[in-house]
Amino acid sequence: MADEVTLLDFWASPFGMRVKIALAEKGVKYEYSEQDLRDKSALLLQMNPVYKKIPVLVHRGKPVCESLIIVQYIDDVWRGKTPLLPSDPYERAQSMFWADFIDKKIHDLSRKIWTTKGEEMEAAKKGFFECLELLEGELGEKPYFGGETLGYVDIAFLPFCCGFSTYETIGNFSIEAQCPKIIAWAKRCLQKDSVAKSLAEPGKVHELVMEIRKSLGFD
Repeated sequence: MADEVTLLDFWASPFGMRVKIALAEKGVKYEYSEQDLRDKSALLLQMNPVYKKIPVLVHRGKPVCESLIIVQYIDDVWRGKTPLLPSDPYERAQSMFWADFIDKKIHDLSRKIWTTKGEEMEAAKKGFFECLELLEGELGEKPYFGGETLGYVDIAFLPFCCGFSTYETIGNFSIEAQCPKIIAWAKRCLQKDSVAKSLAEPGKVHELVMEIRKSLGFD
């Protein structure tokens, strides 16, 4: 391939899905290398010797690691398409803040919903909805977090939507009932091919999560 791009990834990783969306938005062709996280390949260990984790974007033989850094890299390298990050320094900083918030809060709380029970799960559910409400406030009346076009924060958040129906089933709640703007935003984003073709099928995510819950001793 002209750009010599390879993505080392695991299909269910929300972090890998971010990279797929960004590459699709920019129209970048790439080779996909599915990784077994229980038996990490020599290539993965070579390309990410520090964290030994996916995703890794290999561009012309050089690795770029950590999903939000990779998305920023993609935006910087393939400038011909609509930018993913704002050019204004303040707006750019705000986008990076909210993406970091999603990493630190949404990721951890959503995981706790399906890896805990009892009071710990209830606390996770409460925190999860508090975060969604903050994100609804940031979205406001805009079609996307990026404004009129899909952007960095949208890409950071969208992969977690694959698990929404699973979180609802396990936690016995409705996201749409409490945060309708978030669901409307997700549906709007899914109308884009770059998103729909990059996200994992919710049913497959559900099966994987339930397998993990069983291994943890949950029903």
